[in-house]
Amino acid sequence: MLTMRLVIVEREPLNAETPPDALAEPLTPAELFYVRNHFAVPSLDPEPPALRIEGAVERALELSLADLQRLPSRTIAVTLECAGNGRTLLTPTPGGTPWRLGAVGTARFTGAPLSLVLDQAGLRSEAVELLFVGADQGEVQPGRVEPFARSLPVEEARGPDVLLAWAMNDEPLSAEHGFPVRLVVPGWYGMASVKWLVRIVALERAFEGYFQREHYRYVKGDSPVELAPPVTRARVRSLILRPADGARLPLGPVEFSGIAWSGYGPVTRVQVSIDGSASWTTAELGADQGPYAARPWSFRWRPLQPGRYTVLARATDALGNVQPLSPPWNRLGYGNNACQAIQVVVGQEG
Repeated sequence: MLTMRLVIVEREPLNAETPPDALAEPLTPAELFYVRNHFAVPSLDPEPPALRIEGAVERALELSLADLQRLPSRTIAVTLECAGNGRTLLTPTPGGTPWRLGAVGTARFTGAPLSLVLDQAGLRSEAVELLFVGADQGEVQPGRVEPFARSLPVEEARGPDVLLAWAMNDEPLSAEHGFPVRLVVPGWYGMASVKWLVRIVALERAFEGYFQREHYRYVKGDSPVELAPPVTRARVRSLILRPADGARLPLGPVEFSGIAWSGYGPVTRVQVSIDGSASWTTAELGADQGPYAARPWSFRWRPLQPGRYTVLARATDALGNVQPLSPPWNRLGYGNNACQAIQVVVGQEG
């Protein structure tokens, strides 16, 4: 069940952000996990068969939720982030859902590895992509109705940690998060983790559907959308969760804390600046929940004098990717992983 503590961004269809205090927890409660919908939430019955696998396979399959649950399962902590997270912080602001910084959450997803089902179906050698089709659909242009559908290259889809998930934080998926079955693609932005999954199609050529070719691409200037690089893995990012932007703090020890993550590998370092990026100090990293989950960090600071301070956090991942100071602008507003900056006031301003 959803809670009013979610930060509502749009009501029809519902899009809502995770509140900062929930992001500070190791796992985001399901009822506070951000919600990203392109269309209205469909109502699905898990019986009869919930999922069909077809296309370039030796054997087409129809699997119910119970069939999937009889397969060997895995549970993995995964941070999912909407590709448009931080869109409103770009200048000029692109169109699209007006996300600030809360379109992200971390949960334990349980499901069957997709590779097991592909092996059952007998994926043929000519297959180049797997298409994942959700039950949600709607009008994207006057007279044009499309389902939400995305594809992955075969080598990505066969990764051992790509799941056909039916549980989130050890409870059945809620309607808003994809009941009865959703795809979970660790490391990729959330658009790859198709909810309300009803069809998987092995394709012999690249998919060119609406949400693959016309959206989720890094479009610069007036370049054609279909020629722009696709949105894939989540860029390295950190958030400052405590204290809040604009906080007034006593003149004494202060602890800053937050989370950091990357789709390209574990976060290896978080640095904090309290002078608007003129200098940086390494923060302490907290408990590691696995390669796909956000890492908590903390930084203790003792200000020497009252005043207004600009505080930034900057993460680095295992591949050496570092957050930029300036946001990478693009026409559709995806992948803004610029360093977050907050203002705090210490003591009485002189």
